[in-house]
Amino acid sequence: MPRTTTMTVRLSGALSDFVAANVGENGAYENISEYVRDLIRRDKERSEHEAYERLKAELSLAFAAPDNTYRSISAVEVIARNQT
Repeated sequence: MPRTTTMTVRLSGALSDFVAANVGENGAYENISEYVRDLIRRDKERSEHEAYERLKAELSLAFAAPDNTYRSISAVEVIARNQT
């Protein structure tokens, strides 16, 4: 069963006004909890996208390397390398 976390966040001034403008009848969200969940989901997606782009860049460099820079290694060597 998923865990639920309750948080209390205090906002004032411009941040409070900004949230209020985005919640309720005239806002894009029905309530503050919905707004915060959406912000967290978007941040999670951004973080995952950045990790994917870093991996893609590393793989692009590896695949662009000349064939003579590759060497064969055994499964034992791969396992040993990944344990350090």
